[in-house]
Amino acid sequence: MSTEPPVPETSVLAVASHVVSGNVGNKIAVFVLQSMGCDVSALNTVQFSNHTGYKQWKGTRVSAQEITDLWDGLKQSYLDNFHMMLSGYVPGAEAVEAVGNIGQELRRKAEAGDPGSFFWVLDPVMGDNGRLYVAEAVVPAYKSLLHFADLILPNQFEAELLSGVKITDSASLERAIEVLHQEYGVPHIVITSVSLPLLSSSSPSSDIPKTMSVVGSTMTSDRRARIFKISFPVFQCYFSGTGDMFAALMVVRIREAVSNFDKLNDEKLSGKRSWLSADDVKATDLPLARAAEKVLASMHEVLERTCQSMTTEIATAKERSGDLDEKSLHLLKSRAAELKLARNLGSLRDPTVEYRAEKM
Repeated sequence: MSTEPPVPETSVLAVASHVVSGNVGNKIAVFVLQSMGCDVSALNTVQFSNHTGYKQWKGTRVSAQEITDLWDGLKQSYLDNFHMMLSGYVPGAEAVEAVGNIGQELRRKAEAGDPGSFFWVLDPVMGDNGRLYVAEAVVPAYKSLLHFADLILPNQFEAELLSGVKITDSASLERAIEVLHQEYGVPHIVITSVSLPLLSSSSPSSDIPKTMSVVGSTMTSDRRARIFKISFPVFQCYFSGTGDMFAALMVVRIREAVSNFDKLNDEKLSGKRSWLSADDVKATDLPLARAAEKVLASMHEVLERTCQSMTTEIATAKERSGDLDEKSLHLLKSRAAELKLARNLGSLRDPTVEYRAEKM
């Protein structure tokens, strides 16, 4: 197993939620990024006892002004130099705008010197499965930031909200990606969970797909899409924090993939804004595709081990406590569904890649 960090020296500003117990938001981002050799500064947008999937929690949300104040505090001490920014859950449209101002400021500073010295990974956390879990005003707030992000990581529902295209088949999926490239100029897109009959091997009678796909694209110089997909099996378990883990891993792996590209080629992607590949690079050869393959490899291994542990934990608790009431069982399942990261560092750092990118 390799002990060398997979990325060159990298400082990351991670803006996301924080929980005292459990693994979501910045609890995942900080652990994953530091474990893989990155220097991380965490700006927490909420401070909760636990994530909201437990259906009970205590804590507070950070206001837009508090986000701005924290950023101003970093700047006054010259602590505002970052290679990358990862933004995740942000509570409310005004707070999204405040986070966007940070990203834009870092972008402007990079443009004045080295355009490739800053890369913003934006996870537009708004909802899933056809349901918003943020205020409606958050949607246009995120749309206003798309012009400034380098890589966005929406799920299928969020991609629909941002593009204005209902994704029902392969053609509409491609159209949604084209809109994000052409109208918003988003350089890199990864839709993190696509479930379509054309992309899934599930039987028509099954409500839960046996496979899902990650679908990604890096635009060309004239904003055309280069689309790839990676299909992977779905575990029949509920997990929390998977999107946050995907985003944190993608920060590391896109940095790694660009660094590897630079070592093998005369043209240095790391010196170009948004690390955009030349137009003749095929979809499946994109650094984005290489990065997504490794991310999914780590995800599969960690989720498999979490699922195994979850089954054991629930069975043991039931054996000790006998019949549990509905609330106690829900809390037990929620705790067991927390991602098992700390004891699976090998899966984060050196996973076995099984699922490869294919051209769509």
